[in-house]
Amino acid sequence: MQTLEKILYTGRTRTTGGRNGHARSDDGRLDIQLAPPGSAAAGSNPEQLFAAGWSACFIGALGRAAQAQHLVLPADTVVDAEVDLGTGADGFALQARLRVSLPGLEAEQAQALLAAAHQICPYSKMSRNNIHVELSLA
Repeated sequence: MQTLEKILYTGRTRTTGGRNGHARSDDGRLDIQLAPPGSAAAGSNPEQLFAAGWSACFIGALGRAAQAQHLVLPADTVVDAEVDLGTGADGFALQARLRVSLPGLEAEQAQALLAAAHQICPYSKMSRNNIHVELSLA
């Protein structure tokens, strides 16, 4: 397990009511109603929030990887993230798919950025060897 040498930021939230509840960050920038996946109730769910966080972080990692490879990350880069909640032998579990669009880059360059970003991104590191993850280019 990696130990942080320097903390760059700490996200703080308070959640009440679980999947039928409410989550709010300490600075008030996140203030969201929660609802179970597939529910008709208003609100988001943890799987959507995880997908949004991971895809945003992954775009940042793509930028770092592009810089290291002396490439310019396309301004219209897109990451479509899907996070599945399901059950397996050990009970509830997640799996994920990240589909990345890097318009204007050659396939070889795009694949190299994808692989490098997956090594850089903290969400990818957290998921590695813990859940099934599929990465692909759009």
